[in-house]
Amino acid sequence: MLIALIRHGQTDWNLAARMQGRTDIPLNDTGREQARIAASALERETWDVVVSSPLGRARETAEIIAGALGLPFGGSYDELTEQNFGAAEGAFAGELDTHWPDRDFAGMESNGEVGPRGIRGLDRIAREHAGARVLAVAHGMLIRHTLATISGHEMRHYPKLENATSSLVRFTDAAWRVHTVGGVDFDEVLIGLDERAAELRLAS
Repeated sequence: MLIALIRHGQTDWNLAARMQGRTDIPLNDTGREQARIAASALERETWDVVVSSPLGRARETAEIIAGALGLPFGGSYDELTEQNFGAAEGAFAGELDTHWPDRDFAGMESNGEVGPRGIRGLDRIAREHAGARVLAVAHGMLIRHTLATISGHEMRHYPKLENATSSLVRFTDAAWRVHTVGGVDFDEVLIGLDERAAELRLAS
């Protein structure tokens, strides 16, 4: 079972560096073009179906990719929805240190809940599309938390994912395994993860 977790295309809030979370902001024209470019890169491999988070920016990205590749849209999965940032949704990234220096946003979904929710989504996709090669369009923080939970690393050590990039996970030997992160081989990413963890330990 192979799943490509794809971050949705750009929105105006991405461009303005605003916290989106569950706020349903649509793609902008750049985001739509990013989805088309992503589809061109993905056509080098064989895929069977496209699914997405229910949020509009993810669903539209998925529909653009599905249309370009001639694939069916296999539905939306609530488990792939972005992390809820509570009171911080709509805030500019530059405001966070002033208002929430500890990143404890009132009403937010806890970091510890996001990765396991993402894995439940992977498991449900695997059950409902057994044996398929699936393109799953979701969100940056949801994907990073999910990959970190699979690999056993902290999410903050993972690199930021650019819009419309893909990260591959495969179910093998009774477990999910990370193969690429944002298009970069996981063995290469792992070096950076270990280095960042060591730096933080030395700084503490």
